[in-house]
Amino acid sequence: MQPQIAPPSNIRSSGLALARFFGALCAGLLVAGAITAARAQPASVKPGSQPGAQVAPQAVPGFWDPRRRPDRPDLSRLTGIRFITETDYPPFNFTGPDGNPAGFNVDLARMICEEIKVTCTIQMRRFETLVDAINANRGDAVIASMSVTPQTRARLDFTDPYYRAPARFVSRRDAVMPEVRPEYLSGKKVGAVAGSAHEAYLKSQFTDAQVVSFPNDEALRSALRRGEVDFIFGDAISLAFWISGTDSGDCCGFSGGPFVESRYFGEGVGIGVKRGNDILRQAINWAMFRLWEKGRYTDLWLRYFSVSPF
Repeated sequence: MQPQIAPPSNIRSSGLALARFFGALCAGLLVAGAITAARAQPASVKPGSQPGAQVAPQAVPGFWDPRRRPDRPDLSRLTGIRFITETDYPPFNFTGPDGNPAGFNVDLARMICEEIKVTCTIQMRRFETLVDAINANRGDAVIASMSVTPQTRARLDFTDPYYRAPARFVSRRDAVMPEVRPEYLSGKKVGAVAGSAHEAYLKSQFTDAQVVSFPNDEALRSALRRGEVDFIFGDAISLAFWISGTDSGDCCGFSGGPFVESRYFGEGVGIGVKRGNDILRQAINWAMFRLWEKGRYTDLWLRYFSVSPF
C-alpha cells in the first residue's frame, strides 16, 4: 500500500509493504527542514554491475542541525527508560535468534540509554496497543516507526524525527539521470501506484509527464523491468531494497535525489512519549544529537542499510 496524502499513524502504511521480506529504513532530514552536509562513504560495486558504471556514494543524510545543538537537560530525575516497540516489523524491530528484541529501532533505543547513562528495558507489543500502553504508564517511550501526524500528536508528544520516508524516481540503469526536474520528464511515461501520494505528487508537479497508474508495487516494478515505462516513482525505502535485491535482476537504479515534501510524504518518524513528559523528550533529543555528532548513528545506519534511499 502506498502513502496517501494524509499521512497514516504508522510508517508501515506509507509504502513499506517490504516489511515481510526485511523492509527498510530511511533517514530523516534536518528537523528545521534544511539539509545538512551529508556524510558519504563509497558504496561497493554490486556483482554483475556493468564495467565502468558510475557508482553513487553511500550517502548518510544529516539528521540534526549542528547549529542547533540542544542544551544538556537535567538528567538527574531519569533513572531508567522503558521503551516499547512492535513485535514483528523487520529490520526495524523483531525477535532475534536469542529470543530478545532486535532491529534498528531496538539498537537505537539501547544507544540512547547508553548515552544518557540510564538502565533500559525494551518490551515488544502489538502496534495497535502501543499508544494506550504509554498513556497507561506501562512504558515510557515508544520507538516503533510511528509517523508524526496531527492524529498521533493528539495522543503523544514526539521527539525530533530520526528518519523520514522520501520518494524517488527509478529508471533502468542505461537511463539513470543525476537530476530529475519536471521539464526533463516531459512526454516520458512515469509509473506510480494508483491512489498513492506519489501519483498525486506526479500529477501536481510533473504535469507534462505521462503518468501511468498501476494497482500495486509489484506491477509497477515489473513494468519498469519490461521497459513499459521510462521511470517509476515511489517509496524510496522499499525501492532501495528492491534495487539491491534479486527481484530487480540488477535492472534499475535511482534517478535524481529524494523528494520530501511533508504534505505528500509526511513529517517523519519520531519517538513518542506521554504528553507533557518534556524531561524525557528533551533527554532523548539530546542523546540522539550526541549519537549523531559522535558518528554512532552513521555507524548504525551503515550496518543496516547498504543502499541509501537518499
